[in-house]
Amino acid sequence: MKNKILTAVSTFMLFVPWTILLLRRYNWALESPVAEIMIASYASFMIFSGLFTGLSYGWAKAKNYLMKLCLIVNGLYAVAGIIFLALMLNTYFT
Repeated sequence: MKNKILTAVSTFMLFVPWTILLLRRYNWALESPVAEIMIASYASFMIFSGLFTGLSYGWAKAKNYLMKLCLIVNGLYAVAGIIFLALMLNTYFT
């Protein structure tokens, strides 16, 4: 039962980062303070989802085919989130 819940949560986390495309259609989401906060929030969520899926796969032993797919995709999301935050910090401090 625990493995099914962890797999469901990790699967849900696959689709959350794509909601930024829906939000960025509005003009208020493109203005400076809102856009920066939104990108930082999504990047933080992507990093969290990668760590959560990795820990669920490794420590909780939730090892099935869907979880392997979630681990790969959320891992890529986590790497992209780290890159996005690093680029934001680089532009902030220069």
